[in-house]
Amino acid sequence: MAKTIQAIRGMNDCLPTETPLWQWVEAQIRQTLSSYGYNEIRMPIVESTPLFARAIGEVTDVVEKEMFTFNDRDDESLTLRPEGTAGCVRAGIQNGLLYNQEQRLWYMGPMFRYERPQKGRYRQFHQVGVEIFGIANPHIDAELILLTARLWKKLGVLDHVTLQLNSIGSLESRRHYRQALVAFLEQHLEVLDEDCKRRLTTNPLRILDSKNEAVQEILNDAPKLQDYLDEESRSHFAELCALLDALGIQYEVNQKLVRGLDYYNKTVFEWVTDALGAQGTICGGGRYDGLVEQLGGHATSGVGFAMGLERLVLLVQEVNPALQKSSDVDFYIVFSGENTAPVAFQLAENLRNGLPKARTLLNCSGGNFKKQFKRADKSGARVALVIGESEVENHQVVVKFLREDRPQEMISLNDVTAFLAELA
Repeated sequence: MAKTIQAIRGMNDCLPTETPLWQWVEAQIRQTLSSYGYNEIRMPIVESTPLFARAIGEVTDVVEKEMFTFNDRDDESLTLRPEGTAGCVRAGIQNGLLYNQEQRLWYMGPMFRYERPQKGRYRQFHQVGVEIFGIANPHIDAELILLTARLWKKLGVLDHVTLQLNSIGSLESRRHYRQALVAFLEQHLEVLDEDCKRRLTTNPLRILDSKNEAVQEILNDAPKLQDYLDEESRSHFAELCALLDALGIQYEVNQKLVRGLDYYNKTVFEWVTDALGAQGTICGGGRYDGLVEQLGGHATSGVGFAMGLERLVLLVQEVNPALQKSSDVDFYIVFSGENTAPVAFQLAENLRNGLPKARTLLNCSGGNFKKQFKRADKSGARVALVIGESEVENHQVVVKFLREDRPQEMISLNDVTAFLAELA
């Protein structure tokens, strides 16, 4: 017997019992984004490796340790996308979408990072990303936050998430702060773990994110990023906070929030929850006003966010376990006898034409009526539609109610669609 082949570690199947909830969450996302006038863009899942090295930063954990990278037959280095912003910017530049234009774009799909799999963190995961180009003022930052708050309300998780905000200033002001932070941390090398020591020379601001309690304790006395912000960043952040206050959006200013990628500037934000244990961030983003120019386009402001669908689905399940999204069918057609198959097939097609939102399942496995009714009941169908030889002769169908205590009815084939429409 051949050895069974398993899925790659950290790359999971989404089974038919799980997909209805995923589809519902995705539908709420699509509807919300559409209501704000955003347009979908679809990019390849494979890009040229230098795209991510230039956009994300060569000394970030993503580029150094987490990318799935390989050479193609022409010896060109390619990478499965670890995030969506870089590819979206590349597509915008390549297709002339960004220069002197405003764009509100979104995308949905798989991303890939080579890291230790755990609940809510996988090697193939799915993200929804939103990217806005050509709008520099804080009004659009506020709209993004309002959009996500509306989505959390629709998903029933608003009371279980917290908005954290910060401003990390311009690249220049952050360079000055980085120097001060490194000088401070070099005085406390004995407290830093190996990961922090590595980041000290590569990406020291990420040390602010450290989960090491001893490191966090010394950081209480470290220089504060807010003391190094440029005036434009201060003004931008103050206007954003004032707007959120006026709109009744609650938030916390987290001065240690820096995000993990090099391209951010000014506003950064995260929506976090304590309902999922260690994997508490369900959405994060901010401004990246220099990224388009960095990737070869004309200087264009940008802001966006990404949310992980696995974590979002987990959160919906965690806070509302009673929410069940079913794949049950509505109508199950059973038939047996001479000349019944063509009539049953035509009935099924007529129902799909007349009631396109209903789920109609046609028995194709044969068997007597008893076996077919068992399949109908197992399918979860509300109604079984029965066609035998006498029904064909009389141009009728038996409507048998599987979930209600009411007698079955004999309906003309011409009237059955209208009759079933009234049951909805």
